[in-house]
Amino acid sequence: MSYLRKLKVLTTRYPVLRGMISYSIIWPTSSLIQQVVEGKTLDTIDWWRCARFSFFGGLFVAPSLYSWMRVSSAMWPETSLRTAIAKAAVETVTYTPAAMTCFYFLMTLLELRPFKEAVEEVRTKVPPTYRVAVMVWPVVATINFSLIPEKNRVPFISVCSLLWTSFLAYMKHLDASHWEEEHDNLESQVVNS
Repeated sequence: MSYLRKLKVLTTRYPVLRGMISYSIIWPTSSLIQQVVEGKTLDTIDWWRCARFSFFGGLFVAPSLYSWMRVSSAMWPETSLRTAIAKAAVETVTYTPAAMTCFYFLMTLLELRPFKEAVEEVRTKVPPTYRVAVMVWPVVATINFSLIPEKNRVPFISVCSLLWTSFLAYMKHLDASHWEEEHDNLESQVVNS
């Protein structure tokens, strides 16, 4: 039996592995995309940053997302549009903020930065990131819960999250003072409009 066939049998038997493999590839790819957009070249890319994204995506995000998908499917087994919207709404107010908090907190700790800095990063970056997520993820989640078969939901979300994770990588490595300055500029534009 070939290795690919064995892998297929294994991921069919243990679907969480499909998500873990997807996220172990997609998350560092997103970090790589973000770094290239930032202007880095092959010589200057932070490969350890990519490794941290791979570790976090594969070993934390995929299992937690898989667990959420299982719980939500048990709570709402029907696959109607109404159920999908309910799942998306609950996910938006429960899973999403928890996942963002864990992302900023744990990624900061993986950078070997102090606990206090991890808490500060959560405080400054979760609210603006969440505001963007509220506009993106309910639509993606509704499609996922209403049109995608359960066994393919984690891989579907993995693909959708490539761009989102590039955004998270951008936010993660955005200097907090720069973010606050950008936020203040946007706020003053809105007020002056």
